[in-house]
Amino acid sequence: MSAADELATIGDWVRYAATRFASASLHYGHGTDNAWDEAIALVRGCLRLPHDKLEWVLASRLLMAERAALDAAVERRIVERVPVPYLTGEAYFAHRRYLIEPGVLIPRSPIAELIEAEFAPWLESPPATILDLCTGGGCIGLACAHQFPDASVVLSDVDPRAVDLARRNLALHGMEHRVRVVEGDLFDPVGNTTFDLIVTNPPYVAADDLRAMPPEYGHEPRHALAAGADGLDLVRRILASAHSYLSASGMLVGEVGASAPHLLAAYPEAPFFWPEFERGGDGVFIIGAASLPL
Repeated sequence: MSAADELATIGDWVRYAATRFASASLHYGHGTDNAWDEAIALVRGCLRLPHDKLEWVLASRLLMAERAALDAAVERRIVERVPVPYLTGEAYFAHRRYLIEPGVLIPRSPIAELIEAEFAPWLESPPATILDLCTGGGCIGLACAHQFPDASVVLSDVDPRAVDLARRNLALHGMEHRVRVVEGDLFDPVGNTTFDLIVTNPPYVAADDLRAMPPEYGHEPRHALAAGADGLDLVRRILASAHSYLSASGMLVGEVGASAPHLLAAYPEAPFFWPEFERGGDGVFIIGAASLPL
């Protein structure tokens, strides 16, 4: 008899999934940090339930087709180590839902916390123009668009699959009137446009770190993670060109994660700010246009 035959309610499945996950030595890092929250994310996402309403329906009985789908998803999470967002087709960033699919990086950047704080105290006034460079599915740029409702926002990525997903998320969030998506290598598709704020979460994983990553990260596109021996292949190019695309008082915000020591070693004189995050995460730098290394 399978789990699908025995587990009847949503609450049954949350408990069962959490128990299975806790005994499976999984790695959490794609939206949750423990087995219980992972189980909730999987069950709620597979059943397309609202993000904040699960407790209302815990006693609800599931159809056999729903139980079978949950059983298969739990097994894939454990056996194949597939991250939950790829199983549910959704991820949350800065408290909003985004579509996600295999082949595009799962959003999880601590930059969300900076966006919610409107980049205070570093950003002195709301930006009129924002570029999300290496946008992936578009979550950082769209979160900025929500936070700064008067800003014009551009989402840019070189990967056609990511660009397609960003456009679908753009439509999901109803932002077509002031956000546009462009495709190309780094700054190439934005022409001569300058921005008050450039935010980027580029590939930044160093070669040694990439080899040591848990199996869950093997499901994500390698090109969205790998960035050479020290993780700075893309970051160097961004820093070299950003001054041409920032307004005089503009600001660059970039994530380099565990490659932060390499960045500091490569640019010892650059006055990077390194914010601290209340909800965890690190390796995000902030630098003003006038301070960019040349």
